[in-house]
Amino acid sequence: MLNWFRRNFTSQLAIDLGTTATRIGLPAEGIRLDEPSVVAVGQGQTGVLAKGTAVGRMASQMLGRTPEGIRAVQPIAHGVISDFELAESMLRYFMQKASGGRLPLRPCVLITVPACITKVEKRAVINSAERAGAGQIWLIEKSRAAAVGAGLPISEPVASLVCDIGGGTTEVAVMSLGDIVARDSIRSAGSAMDTAIVKYLRRRYSLRIGSQTAETLKTNIGSAAALDHELSLEVSGLDTASGIPRKAMITSEEIREAVQPVLADIVDCLRTTIEQCQPELIADLADTGIMLSGGGALLRGIDRHLNRHLGIPVRIADAPRTTVAKGAMICLDHLELWQDRLLSD
Repeated sequence: MLNWFRRNFTSQLAIDLGTTATRIGLPAEGIRLDEPSVVAVGQGQTGVLAKGTAVGRMASQMLGRTPEGIRAVQPIAHGVISDFELAESMLRYFMQKASGGRLPLRPCVLITVPACITKVEKRAVINSAERAGAGQIWLIEKSRAAAVGAGLPISEPVASLVCDIGGGTTEVAVMSLGDIVARDSIRSAGSAMDTAIVKYLRRRYSLRIGSQTAETLKTNIGSAAALDHELSLEVSGLDTASGIPRKAMITSEEIREAVQPVLADIVDCLRTTIEQCQPELIADLADTGIMLSGGGALLRGIDRHLNRHLGIPVRIADAPRTTVAKGAMICLDHLELWQDRLLSD
């Protein structure tokens, strides 16, 4: 009766709460919202600009370009809430936008969180969702949702390894018989690559660029392994020696060199997780390999890079950016089957 009431009289929202982007899906309807996790506020204020609508894409356009008196803030850091009030405002706006405001009852929500989340961080997520208008709240590890969204045979007695490389965290888990048998989570992922590129260009070229320019370089010419035809891109920045703007031609080899420390952290995280497994499961992984999801899986050659370092097959999920949200929608749609494995207050 409770499940019937929930399905017919309340909305259900699967929320992939990410450092760089938030995605909200409705079971049987698909992803209804995919926007940057950014909020614009006045300096020294907590109220969101533009009558509460300077959220997502509108606020993202302001990053690095705001005049004095305006801040563009990312209230999610490393997959957890860093600014409670702004996260609440952002969630409220996103939830209303995704649901269309057509359902009056407080929705049942399933929110993805990193495996490394602490009790305090978990409480912050639940409180923010409650204050944003959610009713019943469940949490699910991103790695578990990624495995479901990627369609891995996690209910079978065979090892399935998923690696979700998001904006703030890299989540790794080995699943068998419907549950996680080994996991690890590091706060080193896509945003760390952007930071590494910013530092590299400042050190090598005395050129100061912003994180958005670094992300553009990573997306357009970045790679984890050598390319058949190396790429280049001209970028503009501030010459730290002269104090005036100038341009520089950056190559894909240089971006590859810049992100190597982050890639090394991801390889170590995968290796540590595999070492936690029983020999039989490790033997399975030699055949089943690794499934990559998250925006970081779109880095050119990352599958070849991981295969070379770990020696097992590596596949990339279809639409890797939305794999976690898709998995959360599936779990929410079959909540009676997943409820015992979800996190709650």
